[in-house]
Amino acid sequence: MNIPQFQTIFTELRNWLIDKGLSDNELIYSYFFIGLIGVTLFLFITIFLTRQVFIGVIKSAKTKSDWQKALFEFRVFRAFALIFGAYIIYNAVPFVFIDFKVWFFYALIIAKIYIVLAVMFAINAFLNAVVSIMESSRKYADKPIRSYKQVAKIIFYVVGFVLILSIILNESPLYIFGGFGAVTAVFILVFRDPILGFVASVQMSAIDLVRVGDWITVEKYGADGEVTEINLTTIKVRNWDKTVTIVPSYAIVSESFKNWRAMEESEGRRIKRHINIKISSIKFCDEDLINRLMTIDFLRDYLSETQAQIEAFNAENTVNPNSLVNGRHMTNIGTFRVYAEKYLESNPYINTNLTFMVRQLQATENGLPIEIYVFSKEKGLKKFEEVAADIFDHLLAAVPYFDLEIFQSPSGSDMRGFVGRGND
Repeated sequence: MNIPQFQTIFTELRNWLIDKGLSDNELIYSYFFIGLIGVTLFLFITIFLTRQVFIGVIKSAKTKSDWQKALFEFRVFRAFALIFGAYIIYNAVPFVFIDFKVWFFYALIIAKIYIVLAVMFAINAFLNAVVSIMESSRKYADKPIRSYKQVAKIIFYVVGFVLILSIILNESPLYIFGGFGAVTAVFILVFRDPILGFVASVQMSAIDLVRVGDWITVEKYGADGEVTEINLTTIKVRNWDKTVTIVPSYAIVSESFKNWRAMEESEGRRIKRHINIKISSIKFCDEDLINRLMTIDFLRDYLSETQAQIEAFNAENTVNPNSLVNGRHMTNIGTFRVYAEKYLESNPYINTNLTFMVRQLQATENGLPIEIYVFSKEKGLKKFEEVAADIFDHLLAAVPYFDLEIFQSPSGSDMRGFVGRGND
């Protein structure tokens, strides 16, 4: 409905009231109240019919898409119907308040503000629907969509506030924006966290630092778990003990943190643990030990081949056999390392295509560390720990078969045993 049609309707209303023979005051107030009630009723009917038309078109579709569901859930049609209602009010005000100049001035201001609020409400509803659809999409599920939504809302809220202020002050919006230069420093101070958070969100998205669903560790904030939400200023982490830690968004960019996503996307998860061997138990393998180790399936071929090579070398170099220090001989620690490798190679949960080694580290006061450095095919926390535990359960139990001992600091009961034997 345009202005000429409004003018025709209100002109006919005034002429009808004049024909009734009303006095001037009666004419003015009757015209005002009838016009106001008529516009109000027409407004509600129009908003209702507009919503029903939109909803009817959507409902007529045979299949309900994510877009349709989101538009219904966030009442987007109601929001856009309000814009049409605001347009009606704005066009009706000059005719309803034609006899009340002061009221007309304020009513027109209220009508303009209502238009701005209706547009903001519609944009907000539509933005919520778009974000809901994007978050449910696999393509955007791991992106900080909420951060961008919050930034967009801040921007159009600021624009809406400026427009309302310009309407109230009867000044150009450009004039209001120009005045913001004087309070920029205060604005930055007040909105420091949102600004830093927005910049951090852009950086995180650009270089793909963090996604929803990532397992991250931020020691400074005690966060160690899954990212469940990325907002403009904060990142919510659900720790493995089911507690929740809130980490500032800018901390992810400006400080050190660990993201385990690369491990989860790789072909394995690293097992890097060691066993401390008591150094005094390390020795050359004598014939009796070799014969006992020959009964181990993993070592039978290795021992046969290695023993033949050693005997050939020693015979060729006429090594004195009276001392094991002379020439080449197998050691129990070296044989144990070979056994550990053979055992790990046979483990179906170990990925031998990635880094795979059983190595000897620098000896310390706690013994000689034999480190297992391999990758498990199982990356889930529970299954991974089970695989690692099974490996070390077996290796720790196998150590005595090589006449080796695990290093363990003496406990109080050990010391009491030593004292008791000394007294005996």
